[in-house]
Amino acid sequence: MYLLNIIVQCNRMAVFITLIVVLLGCKGEKNNVSVLSKSAPNIVFVLVDDLRWDEFGLGGHNYIQTPNIDKLAEKAVVFKNAFATTPLCSPSRASFLTGKYAFAHGILDNTDRSILSHQLQTFPAKLQQEGYETAFIGKWHMGNDNTPRLGFNKWVALKGQGKAIDPEFNVDGSESHREGYVTDILTAYALEFINEKRNKPFLLYLSHKGLHPNLHQDASGMVTNIGEGSFVPAKRHKGKYKDAIFNRRPNAFITPQDKPALMREIDGLPKLGKATATKEEVIRSRAEMLMAIDEGLGEILGLLQSKKLDENTIVVFTGDHGYFYGEHGLNEERRLAYEESLRIPLIFRYPPLTEKGFEVDQMALNIDLAPTLLDFAGVKEDSLMDGRSLKPLIKGKEPDNWRTSFFMEYYSDKVWPRMVNMGYRGIRSTDLKYIQYTDLEDMNELYDLKKDPYELNNIIDDPTYQDRLKEIKANLNSY
Repeated sequence: MYLLNIIVQCNRMAVFITLIVVLLGCKGEKNNVSVLSKSAPNIVFVLVDDLRWDEFGLGGHNYIQTPNIDKLAEKAVVFKNAFATTPLCSPSRASFLTGKYAFAHGILDNTDRSILSHQLQTFPAKLQQEGYETAFIGKWHMGNDNTPRLGFNKWVALKGQGKAIDPEFNVDGSESHREGYVTDILTAYALEFINEKRNKPFLLYLSHKGLHPNLHQDASGMVTNIGEGSFVPAKRHKGKYKDAIFNRRPNAFITPQDKPALMREIDGLPKLGKATATKEEVIRSRAEMLMAIDEGLGEILGLLQSKKLDENTIVVFTGDHGYFYGEHGLNEERRLAYEESLRIPLIFRYPPLTEKGFEVDQMALNIDLAPTLLDFAGVKEDSLMDGRSLKPLIKGKEPDNWRTSFFMEYYSDKVWPRMVNMGYRGIRSTDLKYIQYTDLEDMNELYDLKKDPYELNNIIDDPTYQDRLKEIKANLNSY
């Protein structure tokens, strides 16, 4: 009888403990109601490597056909003045994910920052903590380590820089090899993730290999196998634009006359000019690479619509930085602070607010996307973020205190011979741009972007700008 009483008491205790666990579980679900409710938007973030701000149909490209990007832009907010604060792959990618400047998150260059990239405090991780189901698919490119990072339920990462044909992946911790064209494979993974049955909102972070060439990068960041043929479009698109000619900007092919940093003689490198500018074949191949990305975007948008998810899904389409098409005689040196490298495309679609489609002139930065998406998800942003939410602009408002300038930075590396000792800090305002080289003396640059939008006239010594220059330097010193 005594033993029976003990058993009964134990059973009652077990029931009590089970009830407490259930109640706590319910409480946990209740705490996530603001995020897991039907009003919490899904998020599809599409990042294209090296994509210029004008490198799609509606962006101004004169011959490329991008019907799905254009269709997205027609019913979205198009930020006409969007920029990467560090126009280089790895730092820019970390800034998108963290909402921080490079000096704050520590991913300063394209060398192997694998260990540090495991420690980044990212907006996907915060969304996951609040109940979102998250996926990273594509090119991580913050070191050669492609093992899973924190904050993602689904992980599909290319090995290193990734190969255009028959790429290798780390899929949720296991190595995998897939046959086919890399963009198509990434799109298939993305569609598979969207198709999964779930009762919570999701974040898909799709980071494309294109428009980047096939390169080998060692642990120090040095790259090899660079050439016109290394830009590899899908076989079905190869030769699509074989006779097309790109409408170059007025500053293309011009040999710098007032940019001492670019006029240096380095290891026998030729003077910048038409001979050093990006070849038409490269521009054509990049355009052909983008076609598969555009098709994949169309498939993603079509699936969202067929699943009736499109009305409550934010779609962001952007690039990590720009690319030179011969401006100032430049080619792959996209690290520089000129407009062609600094500017990025930024398209933001959220049907409840953007169905009519409109353009925004105010400055938007890559560091703004993390706080923006957390804001739309109803999640409190990290107080250490340097960016600010774009939500007011997306709602059509014009905040009185919106930024009129921003800080830009680049840290010297040895990947490109012409870029040795070209680290800089600077300020880009609505009308002026100041570039202060940190490793070179007496080679700084100042441009009046209103009078000289193509940055052909360095006015660093112009007496009429010295008072403004003093103000800009004081602003720069605050960072």
